[in-house]
Amino acid sequence: MSDVVSLRPPKYCRHKASGQAVVCIRGRDVYLGKHGSAASKELYRRLIAEYLLTGGVTTASDPQDITVNEVLAAFIRHAKGYYRKGGKPTREYEQIVECCRLIKPLYGRAPAIEFGPLALKAVRQQMIDAGLSRRHINKQIERVRRMFKWAAAEQMIPADVPQALAMVAGLRKGRTLAPERAPVQPADDAVVDATLPHLPPVVADIVRFQRATGCRPEEACAVRPCDLDRSGEIWIYRPASHKTEHHGRDRLILVGPRAQGVLLRYLARDANEFCFRPCDSDAKRQAARAAARATPLSCGNRSGTNRVAKPKRKPGRCYSTGSYRRAIHRACEKAQLEKWSPNRLRHAAATEIRRKFGLEAAQVVLGHAKADVTQVYAERDVALATRVAREVG
Repeated sequence: MSDVVSLRPPKYCRHKASGQAVVCIRGRDVYLGKHGSAASKELYRRLIAEYLLTGGVTTASDPQDITVNEVLAAFIRHAKGYYRKGGKPTREYEQIVECCRLIKPLYGRAPAIEFGPLALKAVRQQMIDAGLSRRHINKQIERVRRMFKWAAAEQMIPADVPQALAMVAGLRKGRTLAPERAPVQPADDAVVDATLPHLPPVVADIVRFQRATGCRPEEACAVRPCDLDRSGEIWIYRPASHKTEHHGRDRLILVGPRAQGVLLRYLARDANEFCFRPCDSDAKRQAARAAARATPLSCGNRSGTNRVAKPKRKPGRCYSTGSYRRAIHRACEKAQLEKWSPNRLRHAAATEIRRKFGLEAAQVVLGHAKADVTQVYAERDVALATRVAREVG
C-alpha cells in the first residue's frame, strides 16, 4: 500500500494555439502531440504513471532541475506507504522524517545531482554538533544513502550520485567526536520487583508477561486471545504483526506456566480484543478511587458526575511501546528508583536463558535468525570466566 496513489494527477488538456495535447507537470508544460490522438494519450498515461510512482516527479523532468527537497518529499511519501506494520508507520519511517529535517535547512534548495560526499559529511557534522551518538549517526547516514539510491532507481537522478555517496565511510569508535552510548544492560530483577507496586495493575502484568517470555515490548502489548494456541501444556503465541515479518519469517513465542498465570485474568473477552488495554486500566483506577472515597455518598459529587463529557484524549484499546515505557518511568519516579525501559526486560530474560541453557536456546526463544544478534541481548556469563581465571591464571 503506497501513499503516492493519493496524489491528484494533472489533467490531459488541449493547447488552443497549436492544437496539441498538453499536460502541466511540476509547473512545466509537456506537449504530447496532436490532441485526441492515440499517441498523445499513450504518452500522457506513461507520464502520469511515472508521476504517481515517483510521488510527483517524472522521468520527463530534467535531472538538473530536481532539488534535494523534491527527492526528500518523494522518498517520504514512498516510506510512509512502505514502512508500515499493523496499518501504521513504523519507527523506521519516523527516523527517516527526522533525517530529512536535518538535511532540508542545509541543502533543501540545492540540485540533487550536486549532493555529493562533501555535502553528506556536512550533514553528518551537523549530527555530531547536535550531540547524537556515533552509532545513531551512522544509521542516519545510511538512510540518506538509501534515499538517493531509491531516487536513482526511480530515474529521478543519475546513478553516479548514490555511488559517490557510498564512498563516505562510517564513523569509527575512538576516532570521532561523536559520543558513545553505553550498551543497554539487563534490567535488575530486584529493581523491577520494587517498581511493580507503583505501576497500574494492567501495566504491571505486561511487565510480568514480558519478563517471563522474553518477547519484545510491542509483542507484549499486542497479545490477543485469538493469537494464542492453548491446546498444549505450553501455549504458543503468534503475534499478528512482528518486527521481521517483512522477511517472511514466522514468530512463535512460547508461553510457560508463569506467563499463563498472568494471561488467565485477561482471556474472558472477545477473541480479537487486546488483553492489556488502557481503558481497562483507567476503569480500575476510577474504581479504586471510588472505593477509597472518604466523603459519604450522600454528600458531594456522585461517582463519575465530575468527569469531562468529551475529553480530548480517551484511554485507548491497546498500549503502545511509548505509553508502556512512560508508565514504567512514572512508576520509577514514584519509587525513587533509576529509570529502566521495557527493552531491558528482554535483555534480562535473554541473559538468564543463556546462562542456564546456552546461546542457542537464547537465540531460539528471542526469535533471532543469527546468533550474533543474540550476543547483543544475552550478556556473556562472567562467572564462568572468573572461575577459569581463578583456576588457570
